[in-house]
Amino acid sequence: MSFYTSLSGLKAAQTDLSTISNNIANVGSIGFKKSRAEFGDLFAAAPTQTTKTIAGQGTHLNLIKQNFTQGTLEGTDKTLDLGISGEGFFVVEGFPPRKEISYTRNGSFGIDANRNVVDTTGSKLKLLPVDANGDVTSTSLSSATDFVLPANKPGDPTVALSNISVGLDGLVTASYADGSSEKLGKIAMASFTNVEGLRPIGDAHWQSTGDSGQPAINAATNGAMGQIRSGTIERANVDVTEELVSLIAAQRNFQANAKAIETAKAMTQTIFNIN
Repeated sequence: MSFYTSLSGLKAAQTDLSTISNNIANVGSIGFKKSRAEFGDLFAAAPTQTTKTIAGQGTHLNLIKQNFTQGTLEGTDKTLDLGISGEGFFVVEGFPPRKEISYTRNGSFGIDANRNVVDTTGSKLKLLPVDANGDVTSTSLSSATDFVLPANKPGDPTVALSNISVGLDGLVTASYADGSSEKLGKIAMASFTNVEGLRPIGDAHWQSTGDSGQPAINAATNGAMGQIRSGTIERANVDVTEELVSLIAAQRNFQANAKAIETAKAMTQTIFNIN
């Protein structure tokens, strides 16, 4: 039995090492959120047995829990680099035909050949419609539009776009060469009741699940959404020093379980050699 107990410890230590290694590997990934492996003990006894004379049977993985604490915001001076100071997520739409909606903290946005504002995976950033005062008129995703950068003033192709600005509330304003301006919309953001329940799909993107609950859609500065900081990006929330300490502890745990298996083997061999 001690073989299987220590084997479960080896597997747990290996999972812990893999989780920590993934955190360290993504120190430079924009919008990355670190994870932590959580374990539980294994114990089994019949109803008629007294638990005072029964040892535990090892450990097992309960879950790998994501940590969505705020990462450091780093200045870039690029308007379409957007950092979130708060708990919200950007809402982006993937490629057709599926056009899957996902949520990200990676605010490194650029422009594609069709002047769509896209993230590093090519997914399009969504905007909520606004009125003349810049107030959101609908928080439904079905009414959200793609963030498309205009080349010229609507109705007058001779007047070129001169500037784009993004406010703390996510309001996108286009300014034109003739001094006029236009409110394009507010950047759509999402929040969740249980962010740990989100399903990671890579590239600092997540999808909603039954555990996370359905997203609450709104603009920045509403509730827990936080503010949008144009000209910044959010770095990974990984503390390298903390991860290295955890790595050492996981390594020692692995070595201890390996030693326990070696000791159990030596004891078994001794028993077999008794004449």
